[in-house]
Amino acid sequence: MHDAASSEMATLLERQRHAFLRYGAPNSAERSAKLSRLRTAVLVHRKDIRTAISADFGHRSQHETDIMEVMGVIQSIDYLRRNLKRFMTSERRHVALPFRAGRAYVEYQPKGVIGVMAPWNYPFSLTIIPLATALAAGNRAMLKPSELTPRTSEVIQDMLADIFSTDEVALVLGGPEVGAEFSGLPFDHLFFTGSTRVGRKVMKAASNNLVPVTLELGGKSPVIVAHGSVDERSVARIVFGKLSNAGQTCVAPDYALIHEDDLDRFVSLYDAMVTQTYPGGPTSRDYSSIVSARHYDRLTGLVDAARQDGARVIEVGYKPETASGRCRTIAPTLVVGAGDDSAIMQEEIFGPILAVRTYRSIDEAVDYVNGRPRPLALYVFGPDDADRAKLLASTTSGNVGINNTLLHVAQDDLPFGGIGPSGMGAYHGIEGFRSMSHGKGIFVQGRWNLPDLLRAPFGRFADATLAAILRPPRSGQQSQAAFGVSGCGTGFDPKGWRAPQE
Repeated sequence: MHDAASSEMATLLERQRHAFLRYGAPNSAERSAKLSRLRTAVLVHRKDIRTAISADFGHRSQHETDIMEVMGVIQSIDYLRRNLKRFMTSERRHVALPFRAGRAYVEYQPKGVIGVMAPWNYPFSLTIIPLATALAAGNRAMLKPSELTPRTSEVIQDMLADIFSTDEVALVLGGPEVGAEFSGLPFDHLFFTGSTRVGRKVMKAASNNLVPVTLELGGKSPVIVAHGSVDERSVARIVFGKLSNAGQTCVAPDYALIHEDDLDRFVSLYDAMVTQTYPGGPTSRDYSSIVSARHYDRLTGLVDAARQDGARVIEVGYKPETASGRCRTIAPTLVVGAGDDSAIMQEEIFGPILAVRTYRSIDEAVDYVNGRPRPLALYVFGPDDADRAKLLASTTSGNVGINNTLLHVAQDDLPFGGIGPSGMGAYHGIEGFRSMSHGKGIFVQGRWNLPDLLRAPFGRFADATLAAILRPPRSGQQSQAAFGVSGCGTGFDPKGWRAPQE
């Protein structure tokens, strides 16, 4: 079965590549038509999508699926269609003086066949948005959704089969073994969304064929609340970011840094805002379950270990104890004061649990963030002041949200992606289009060409041209770095060098 699946995937890839070479790059009208068909199909299958995702999770709010998945897909498709001609337009580039009679430009052409490996936490949008981007860039695509959301995968398969042939878009189903084989196929580009641990394996497999990759990973995204800025509005927005999809979001706030003077107020307001957001408690129709027993056990294990190590564990909201009445449901929880070496402060939480630590100064908060792997997102709540400026200038993250959480992902014109352990490359915006395109530099020479005069046999003209272009800096301006040499092994001593006198 394993060999058969591998052979089938290789055959699909070969068929798509053959079709791409046969028919060439689609024009803007053809790309727009494909996106239009995809948009219509999404809306036609909207009810099926909501039902399937809720069944896969055990329970998920239909409103949440509409807002976080279906609406995001529709907005992305509309954005791509609106900007398609602009994205496809060749880009003029500067031409240096000696070549001024010519012109230079970059032509963005499709790469060919794009592989997309999607995760389980947003199984529809994180499959379809990369697909839409690949189609907008003129590519064909093979998709590998997560095995943890099989009902959603079936809906996607039926939806795509109605509007695309398999040599345009193909879905590959299967577990981790199939995913490993998929990541080793010689795609023209591989797009992966998932954990950092699996991302390393995907990148290693892709390297065997020198396949370029976009890795959308995760990590521990911090939320930093400025001293005195703990209020109902800021905490409600943190609750939204932390508890949407029960925290199973790659850009969810993972831990909060709260000024030590504001800790008690933060805990109290977090409890109040959770109660306001989910007045029916953790078994309400608006609150999601955890996707699988394995993930549920991991999350409860993190909390139990932190409690045993002395952290304060606080279940919040309306009747948090009722969470046990629904399968794989965890009440909104705060874990205050867990040690840096505890699992909950080392691993991405990916659930409705917010770790909370205190700080005394903004420098301490900056040092804490910088002492850990660079996160996918960083959230800052507070006024536009010197402390905020320092946080933005002194930390590095994939993206930043100021006085909000999650919303940067919904800005279609902003690139979305991580850095280092939180990801590589970006999509959304023109950056997404270009990540799935090849920017081919083209230089067109005019009738007159100075370099034509710089060919052997060399003479006075070559000497004069080189003297003009390569003239050394005036006395006092020269530096060792300017010449890019160290003197080692050359018999050349930079310290003793002097510019020729003019």
